[in-house]
Amino acid sequence: MRYIEFDKIVSSVESLCVSACYELSEDVLSALESAAKQESNPNAAEILKKLIENARIAKAERIPLCQDTGLAVVFVEQGTGAAVKLSDGQTLDDAINAGIEAGYEKEYLRKSVVKEPLKERKNTGTNTPAVIHHALTVGDKLKITVMAKGGGCENKSQFKMFKPTAAKVEIIDWVVDVVKQAGADACPPFVVGVGIGGDFELSCLLSKRALLRNIGVENNDEFYAGLEEELLSRINGLDIGPQGFGGDTTALACQVETTPCHIASLPVAVNIECHSHRHKSVII
Repeated sequence: MRYIEFDKIVSSVESLCVSACYELSEDVLSALESAAKQESNPNAAEILKKLIENARIAKAERIPLCQDTGLAVVFVEQGTGAAVKLSDGQTLDDAINAGIEAGYEKEYLRKSVVKEPLKERKNTGTNTPAVIHHALTVGDKLKITVMAKGGGCENKSQFKMFKPTAAKVEIIDWVVDVVKQAGADACPPFVVGVGIGGDFELSCLLSKRALLRNIGVENNDEFYAGLEEELLSRINGLDIGPQGFGGDTTALACQVETTPCHIASLPVAVNIECHSHRHKSVII
């Protein structure tokens, strides 16, 4: 068994929060640059160039890519041969939340979490608790991914339970309509995550996991890779364009993840991410 220090996790998560909010991932930046070169609408091309410049300034001057520095969504993959050294009463989630609190406080990132959702909605002042998803894997490593998920794009995500007899075109039409409804409010160009299968909650989780795949990496199943391509083409045909001003680039990518489901069910979820697609990972 390999043991990992509690403080090592805290410091690692702190760094992930900062780098995610300050530095746009290379795959997203490359997708924006490629879109700017191919965009046929001059105004849209100019907006894409401004988004690229925004990313350059944020990295160089160490300031957030967006004022909404997001809800911290954390994906943990823990090898069965890895354990965390904990004192009495401590958990791995405590270490993750301590890292988020430290990162958001030290770097003056906006704190966007309310303690309870309906009655008072009082800000926790720490951007915690995070939304944390755990998975066990083989090996003795601990992989932690932090996604800073903005409220504007998250608010436009949707779920639908289709009949199991639904045709592919019905799924495509609905996903495209979800993106159309999101429009300029969710800050396009988007990365669109689609989860198909599982049950109510798992399809939604899959749609968010789909956002973690690097842009340009297709689904490893030929059918679903084709579905991604078809969805992206239809979405970019909406003429919403960068920031909603029209153009060829409503989305940079549409990424589909699937899992088995009940014979009577066909759950589908769409999770929308804005152009400021912020996620960083570390393997400890």
